[in-house]
This record gives sequence, structure tokens and C-alpha cells, in this order.
Amino acid sequence: MPTEFEPVSAEVAARPTVRLPRQRRPVRRRAPLALAATVTTVWAALVSYLPVVALVGLVTGHLQISGGTGAWLLAHGTPLSTGAGRVALVPLGVSVLAAWRVGRAGVHTGRAIGARSPGRALLAGLAVAVVYAGLGALAATLTRGLVTPVRAGLTLGGFALVCAGLGALAGGRVLRRVAKRLPPVVRDALRTGTVAAFLILGAGAATAGVAVAVSGGQASATLASYHTGVAGQVGLTLLCLVYAPNLATWSAAYLIGPGFAVGVHTAVSAGHVNLGALPAVPVLAGLPDSAVSGLGPLLLGVPMAGGMVAGALLVRRRLRAGTPPGWAALLGAAVLAGPVAGALLGLAAWASAGPLGSGRLAVIGPVGWEVAAVGAGVVAVGALIATAGTRVLIGARES
Repeated sequence: MPTEFEPVSAEVAARPTVRLPRQRRPVRRRAPLALAATVTTVWAALVSYLPVVALVGLVTGHLQISGGTGAWLLAHGTPLSTGAGRVALVPLGVSVLAAWRVGRAGVHTGRAIGARSPGRALLAGLAVAVVYAGLGALAATLTRGLVTPVRAGLTLGGFALVCAGLGALAGGRVLRRVAKRLPPVVRDALRTGTVAAFLILGAGAATAGVAVAVSGGQASATLASYHTGVAGQVGLTLLCLVYAPNLATWSAAYLIGPGFAVGVHTAVSAGHVNLGALPAVPVLAGLPDSAVSGLGPLLLGVPMAGGMVAGALLVRRRLRAGTPPGWAALLGAAVLAGPVAGALLGLAAWASAGPLGSGRLAVIGPVGWEVAAVGAGVVAVGALIATAGTRVLIGARES
């Protein structure tokens, strides 16, 4: 038996080397774009469509395909033409569900075709948008004239293009690569402004929830006055829940300052309340009937507190990342966070408002640009104060 150090014989060395054939890696076949977009988009539409039809059936007491389909289209921002006038008050609860599912359709379609570049990701989003637009036009034919197919197709197509496009870009990690190329000040401003906006909207939701809970007796009496039975009351409760994001946004507008309207020539703000006859909706029992007094003005400091929390988190996030928090970068990000938060709050206010017919309820909700302007200033001041204060405290501890 040859040892480890025994030389190889000349005969063995002269033998030709036998090379095994290189095994090819199996080629992963991608799904066709049209098939992937159709399957994912139809499923996304059904997930948001069927609950809306069921909810309308609970409220009315019988299945209404036309009314349920119209409500589903309304959730995408498509106004309805009714006998009472134009209805465009979007149920944001359904809108959020639809946006989430369409965004996931963009993610799955992008993965199915291997979308790793911006072009491929946008192509996946465009394919989802085309299918969703077709579904919208088809759904409009079931509403018996509430919506025209062209209007529904264009609206749902634009809705899906934004949501599915962002989903495909995020699923392909394109957004992450783009974010890394942004200047650090811009990244910090976007993150800080977004955090502040969500904190203010969360405070608005909490305030609205407390107001409705305090007026629970009146809200229960309003609900019982419908005499719709258990199923009908469950449906009305769920209807109030799908409009809960609208109420949270209105409450945030109230805290920020501009307030909102619940009808023509009405106003609900911290300094002035002018309400007329209100529709018999249980959640409206929580509306204030006078200007703030007592400890009420303390609530108006909540939006600034949201900006301050976001500013403090900015400094601490920089420290956890190991980046020395310089004054110029921190203060610049805090100031720019104001317009970012203002834009998000204004967009939410604009989406939460809309008419309910051509009568007295033709004006409902806050004015988007007013909320955006005031919110931007409040958040910028709060973030600037907290960022500077946190930086000073950290510097004092280090010294």
C-alpha cells in the first residue's frame, strides 16, 4: 500500500485526465407576466370586494350587488352619482385594505417575473394596474348607473399603479437601494416626518375613541333607533369602523388647529364650534358642542409633542447607528421633517373628506391644504426643539 510520501509512477502520471461533464444549474422558469398579474390582482380584488358586499348586505338586510359594488368602487376614490347627488366620502378603512392587497399583488407579480431592476418592477406594477382597471370597469357595469365604466377603470387603474408599483419596487429592494443613495439629511427628514405624522394620527384616533366612549349612551341610543335587529346593528357598527380612519384624521385636524366641517356652513375646531342638525350616525355623538375649556387646551399641544418625540428619536437613532450627531445635519433634518409630516397629514385630510349628496352634507371633513400648512409648522417647531434639547443633553453626559 503506497505511503503518503511515495512518488507517483510515470505510467500513472501519463494517464489522461478524465474531466466529468459540468452540471448545468437548472434554469428557473419565470411565470408569464400576464398570468402572474391576473392571478394576483383578481385575488387582491376579491379580498377587499367580498367583505364590502357582505357589509352592505348586513346594513340593508338583503344582498345588494349594485350597492356593494358601488361602495367598493367608492373606497378607491370613485365618486357615485346617486339621486341625492354626488357621494365621494371615501371609507378609508376599506381603502387601506385595498391598497395593502394591491401592493401585495405588485410584490408577488414582481417576484414571479424576477423584477430586480426599476424597469421590471414598474412593468409588474403596470401589469397589475391594467388588470385592476379592467376589473373596475367590469364592476361599474354592476352598479346600475352609479359609476361609468370609463371613470371606474381610470380611477382603479391609477390606484393600482401607485400601490402595486410601490409594492413591486419594495419587493425587488429597489426602494432600499434608492434610499441608500439619498443624502443622510433627507433620509432622516423623511423618517422623522413620517413618524411624527403617524403619531399625530394615532393621537387623533385615541381622542376620537375617548370622545365616542364618553358619549356612549347617546351613541347606543342612536344605534338602537334604527330597529334593524342584531344583524343590522352589527352592520352599522362595522360601517362606523370602516370610517374610523376618517374620524381619526378629522380628530387630528381638530388637534392641529384647522378643524373640520360636518355640513355646509359648519365648523368644528378648538376655538369655534358651529353645528346644525346632524345625521343619525352613532359615532357623531362624540362631536363637541362648544369650544375647548378647562384642561381642553392641553390637547392642542399633542401635535407639537408628536414632533418632539420624533425629533428625540432622530438623535437616538443616529447614536445607535454609530454616527456622531452633528448639529447641522440634525437641525436640517428636524426642519425638513415639518414639510414631510405636513404633506402626509394634508394628504390624509384630503382623502378623508368628501360630500354625501348635494344637500346640506355636501361639505364634510377638513381642508387638506390648511392641515398641511399648520401641521408642517407645528411639527417643524416641535422636532427642532426636541432635537436641539436631546443633542445638548447627550453632549453634557459625554463631557
